[in-house]
Amino acid sequence: MTEAVKAIQKKVCLLGSFGVGKTSLVRRFVQGIFDERYLTTLGVKIDKKEFTLPDKKAMINLVLWDLAGEDFRAPVQLAYVRGAAACLYVADVTRPETLTTAQTIAARVREQVGPLPFALALNKTDLTAGDPAYGDQKRDATSGILTQMTTEGWTVTQTSAKTGAGVEDAFAALALRLL
Repeated sequence: MTEAVKAIQKKVCLLGSFGVGKTSLVRRFVQGIFDERYLTTLGVKIDKKEFTLPDKKAMINLVLWDLAGEDFRAPVQLAYVRGAAACLYVADVTRPETLTTAQTIAARVREQVGPLPFALALNKTDLTAGDPAYGDQKRDATSGILTQMTTEGWTVTQTSAKTGAGVEDAFAALALRLL
């Protein structure tokens, strides 16, 4: 007799700076597509994906809340995070300051909502060192901040919403922390 697969539903919030690729990651994960056009999220966009964990013993219905990005004029609205089971912070490998923003948002979430399981998707890894947006100084700055974050216990997955690399891995790593 085969063992029954259990299914649970969990709310996961995607948080980070504007333009880091939160919406693109969700679209790649849920629909398997990538669109070059920049899509600004206003408020929150909610998607759902049934996801079977790699061990095939559990199925999770992830309810993905893609929150509008933070910038210097408008902080992330943490009211949307209430009731979340976890957070996926997203940063852009070409913009080291987005890692610092992810750390700041995470601290505010801990303070206002409480401790939640979390992980970091370091997005846009399809951009290479030869790309003008990804110079040596940025690579060095990103590397330094990442070293600090992993020392502090952050789980980091390198992703590319464009190619799909690491996207399933990022969500799977977070889903495993929810069980």
